[in-house]
Amino acid sequence: MHAISVEQARAQLMAALRPVEGWEEVELRCARGRILAEDIVAIQPQPPFDRSPLDGYALRAADSVDASREKPVTLRVVDRVMAGNVAKEAVTAGTAVRIMTGAPIPRGADCVIRQEDTDYGEERVQIYTALHSHDNYCDCGEDYPAGTRLMDRGEKLDAVDIGLLAGAGIAAVKVQRKVRVALITSGDELIAPGMASRPGKIYNTNHYLLRSRLAELGFEPVLCAHVGDEVEETAERIRTAAQNADLIITTGGVSVGQRDVMHEVVTRLGGEQLFWRIAAKPGSPVLAYTFEGTPVIALSGNPFGAFATFELLVRPALAKLSGDGSLVMEKVTATVAGEFPKGTKGRRFVRARYRHGTVEIPRQGHASGMLSALKHCNCLVDIQGPNQGLSTGDTVEVWLL
Repeated sequence: MHAISVEQARAQLMAALRPVEGWEEVELRCARGRILAEDIVAIQPQPPFDRSPLDGYALRAADSVDASREKPVTLRVVDRVMAGNVAKEAVTAGTAVRIMTGAPIPRGADCVIRQEDTDYGEERVQIYTALHSHDNYCDCGEDYPAGTRLMDRGEKLDAVDIGLLAGAGIAAVKVQRKVRVALITSGDELIAPGMASRPGKIYNTNHYLLRSRLAELGFEPVLCAHVGDEVEETAERIRTAAQNADLIITTGGVSVGQRDVMHEVVTRLGGEQLFWRIAAKPGSPVLAYTFEGTPVIALSGNPFGAFATFELLVRPALAKLSGDGSLVMEKVTATVAGEFPKGTKGRRFVRARYRHGTVEIPRQGHASGMLSALKHCNCLVDIQGPNQGLSTGDTVEVWLL
């Protein structure tokens, strides 16, 4: 099977994916980052009553006509009301109610004077400023009236949304169930961090790199496993994972070496291959197939190759499955700052740092097996080949991570 473009690979994946179905109800404290499975409509206005925005006195504007410091108006204080309580007495001609921020405005009052414009009187208060009706007055429903649609199904909840839900008195919401992801790394050469180093062995970077990246994007794998370069062992792990997972990600074993077993695994499983190899580096030997309806994306074993194809292919797959459009990478145009002299025959994605319209590419560390140069990078530069390298001032397209 010939190599296809990244865009073709992505399109084939999208055609094979279906958004996950089902929902669950979660408490508000656990709802941030989740996708709403229902419309949210306010059942009461916000605020639910007329209230004072400051500490002062509630009164009738008509009683403050011509008031000044030189000629204050004196009113009788008939009650005091704090936030969380309701005044027992109504405001009538010649009276006022001492009021605190957030308290309901008493019946009969149509404005509030701030306490700094009075003598702070307890039984009688002197008013030093004339007011108009509705001065310093927050109306019931000022934020929104009852019946307002606050949020739509499919929205991803953030801190402001959680605050709105809490303010509407909603303690729990229906959200789409989480996408169940399985992560399987492969390779006889891999050992777990913490184990004693041995000749020919390397530590399993991909497990921790991709598991952490999934967590950053809001996904916690339901299965994490490691297998050696054995066909039946790998196939059995995938069979098990497919019973519960919506998406299976594997790393390693996708090239053409004698121990690259993933192609035989597809045959052993009876999977339906979508594509093998993309016309881009790194991670070009990526393999995608479905097994009993579950999509499997098999990435390169090289850490940066696995990371790059994760961003280019797995990430949009997660967006489709979860209905979370915020996962789709943004593509922008940038100006190169510095030099990148290495030429390329075909398309290549290079790690870099993007800031304010410019992009700076690390000078070294661009092999697909090297990870250290990825630190502090926040984008992939999309270099279209053939290309003789990049110079300061060149214009490039950049995928933001």
